[in-house]
Amino acid sequence: MRLFRSLAALFTGLTVLGLSSCASQPQSAAESPSATAENSPTLAAAPTPETTSAKDHSHGGQGGQVIETGDYHLELLAKPEANGTHLDFFLQKGDDHEPIPDAKVVAQVQLPNGTQQKLDLTYDAAGGHYTVFLPATATGEYKLVVLSDLNGEKVNGRYTFTK
Repeated sequence: MRLFRSLAALFTGLTVLGLSSCASQPQSAAESPSATAENSPTLAAAPTPETTSAKDHSHGGQGGQVIETGDYHLELLAKPEANGTHLDFFLQKGDDHEPIPDAKVVAQVQLPNGTQQKLDLTYDAAGGHYTVFLPATATGEYKLVVLSDLNGEKVNGRYTFTK
């Protein structure tokens, strides 16, 4: 009986220790819900971290905010200019990051003051990416949802940048 109590106490202690160590572990980018592509176009959810990747897709990157989802590589570069921000969006497929030129890509932007704008991105064949100019100069955090339609397949991502 004494052996049984000792084993039960040891098991309980190890269980509590295991659970407490799991609770204190930081969530990895691959597990984070904001690190994956989003299917909802609303801007109320948490912003996406600057760079996330579930597997090594470092080749082909442009140095922007990255989302890897399934076979797709989504990357946003926001380049502030005096009269707005130039946005470059790379929509690529596969481990070789092949550009996808025939998607319909729209950005829904929430400005720092809370107002929203919808922007249609156009494909730049020479650069292999989609692009648009955001004519907003307000200082603060901008939240974007980039909605991509690939012949009926939705591939979306959330981003933020500060100007």
